[in-house]
Amino acid sequence: QVQLVESGGGLVQAGGSLRLSCTVSRGTFNTYVMAWFRQAPGKEREFVAAISWIDANSKYGDSVKGRCTISRDNAQNTDTLQMNSLKPEDTAVYYCAIKSGMEIATTSRRYEYWGQGTQVTVSS
Repeated sequence: QVQLVESGGGLVQAGGSLRLSCTVSRGTFNTYVMAWFRQAPGKEREFVAAISWIDANSKYGDSVKGRCTISRDNAQNTDTLQMNSLKPEDTAVYYCAIKSGMEIATTSRRYEYWGQGTQVTVSS
């Protein structure tokens, strides 16, 4: 059983920055992809970013492209999502997720394990 622990999040003014981290605290796969999704009230879960652990290949959702950077720390089994130029529409619960293999997927059903979620609120 893989366990993911998220940290970061909180309240920030529009234009500000936040950093989210996700650590694989228990279990893992030989090759895997870690991703971030977000879900705002009344909306579907939306792909934010993902990174392949073996080659650091990354992908971003259209709504955050150019404003977010995902990176990984192999030694710490942690990925970090740096979010800049935040907008009120970025307000959501952000979830970390993991899937086995090297292929980066943008649909939530492809991911096998999830973190508990962390709230990000951007005030105008």
